[in-house]
Amino acid sequence: MKLGDVFKPLDDKKFSMFHVKSLFTTGMGVFSDGYLLSSISLVLLFVLTDFGISKSSPSYDFWLGALSGTVFIGAALGAILFGVLANKGRKTFYGVDVMLMTVGAALQAFATSPAELAAIRFLVGIGTGADYVLSPLIMAEHSNAKDRGKLIAIGFGLMWSLGAVTASLEFLGLEALSVPHSLMWRIILGAGAIPAASVIYLRRKVPETSRFLLRIKGDVNKFETVVKQITGENVKADSNLADRNGILTYFGKFGKIFLMACVLWFLFDLTGYANGLFGPTLIARSIGIYNPAVFSLIISLVFGFPGKFVGISTIDKIGRKPLQAIGAAGEGLFLLLFALLLTSMSSLGLLVLYGLHELLGSIGPGIISTAGMLGVELAPTKARSMVQAFTVASGRSGAAIASFVFPTLFLSVSKEIALTFFAVLMFVAAAITLLVPETKGKPLEESSKEENVAT
Repeated sequence: MKLGDVFKPLDDKKFSMFHVKSLFTTGMGVFSDGYLLSSISLVLLFVLTDFGISKSSPSYDFWLGALSGTVFIGAALGAILFGVLANKGRKTFYGVDVMLMTVGAALQAFATSPAELAAIRFLVGIGTGADYVLSPLIMAEHSNAKDRGKLIAIGFGLMWSLGAVTASLEFLGLEALSVPHSLMWRIILGAGAIPAASVIYLRRKVPETSRFLLRIKGDVNKFETVVKQITGENVKADSNLADRNGILTYFGKFGKIFLMACVLWFLFDLTGYANGLFGPTLIARSIGIYNPAVFSLIISLVFGFPGKFVGISTIDKIGRKPLQAIGAAGEGLFLLLFALLLTSMSSLGLLVLYGLHELLGSIGPGIISTAGMLGVELAPTKARSMVQAFTVASGRSGAAIASFVFPTLFLSVSKEIALTFFAVLMFVAAAITLLVPETKGKPLEESSKEENVAT
């Protein structure tokens, strides 16, 4: 019996309410992540002012980076920890991630110092890192082959952006009510607990994935029960389909591919979070926009969402590689043009150039690498959680570096040099993408070449 045959009912299942429910259950965690990570960019200057830290303070650059970056350090560690745990059970720890996010988000509202807030955001990061391992893993292993790309893209690329937009709208609403800045930042950061808490119960009720049950645990009876629950079909499997290979077997065979997935997420997060965290403040002010929420909404609604809709609607038709390569190259091109024309073009022209960088990034990288797609589609079941953990940790490491390095590059070295540097990284990412296998429309056992090793 081949793996492709035993998983065929899952891979061939038409899009159904089960997929919709899975999309909401996984997507709300990413919505929370988008809210929590983008909201700090809106209120960061309020936080520093409230704690008596001004641009003239010696520690200004440090806290600018620390309050943005500790969440990513926590996320890198959380990803590795839960990558190991996920091979003990995908569902076993599902819900713990959003519990950590809920507690951490709520605690932010009561921070009494920048050091305390940074420590709390580290806890938030552990939760988001765990979520970025578990959610793509579970969604991919439950999805059908035809719609897997768009499901992951919606659940991660789109839901993250919806969380970010919600934070911006909340900012504008509180501003319209004349809420003091010293209270506003606490309300906005603390409210991130609400979407995270909303799916704790649902996540505890998600069925264990059939691939974990058969290939890792070797529990044929539970495997058949889950397949029946999801597809309505009776399927029989052999007990000898449990994977007896060690994880290192797969790293030995496919290590180069795994490494490319890690490097791509590192490059995209290094660039994406440098722009995402400091775009609403540093970049926006450089072109004459002083309200961070207004800048974020313009970039997201006018450029980001159209790009994501194009990517989502074509990802299972055109494929991962073309979208990501074109998106990364386009992102690099418009960042480079922005840097070269920063002192000679009108504010409106610069806003359009920066927006086009967001649009191209949203079409490809924003819904493929940074949605965790490559890690789960290119890795066999037994190695999948660890490969995903390494890709997440790589991306979050890039984001952490951006948090500390970008303000120094932008403020102390040169705006043009900073943006040109990130443009070059996107050209490198586009080139690396061409070396990655295409996974469009393939069952996971085929896209990861697990079938070849198993036989």
